[in-house]
Amino acid sequence: MTPRKPASAPQKGPNVDLASLSQNDVTILAETFRLLGDPSRLRIMLCCMKGSTSVGDIAETLDLSQSLVSHHLRLLRGARLVKGVRQAKQIFYEVADQHVNQVLLDMAIHIAEDHSDE
Repeated sequence: MTPRKPASAPQKGPNVDLASLSQNDVTILAETFRLLGDPSRLRIMLCCMKGSTSVGDIAETLDLSQSLVSHHLRLLRGARLVKGVRQAKQIFYEVADQHVNQVLLDMAIHIAEDHSDE
């Protein structure tokens, strides 16, 4: 038999009760959105959504230094937004999971919607 979680613990997955998130969860969520609020980090995330890509390729695509891209990737990795996959001597980065990908896609769709009637 699988042990049950305490009733006060927010569920993980599609049925999360946002109103019952703990203060710590809200803080983590706010920090995650703060990280994505930086235009360079957001552009890096969008590059990673296209598939596994190296630091050098991201830097070249976005016209940023490799050290700056590495710094941003370290922060994004720490927030579990991207993951690195080692291939030989190089690390390729991609969006950490489908949830992250979907949030970014949903927000892009949201800003593209026609709101002229409001």
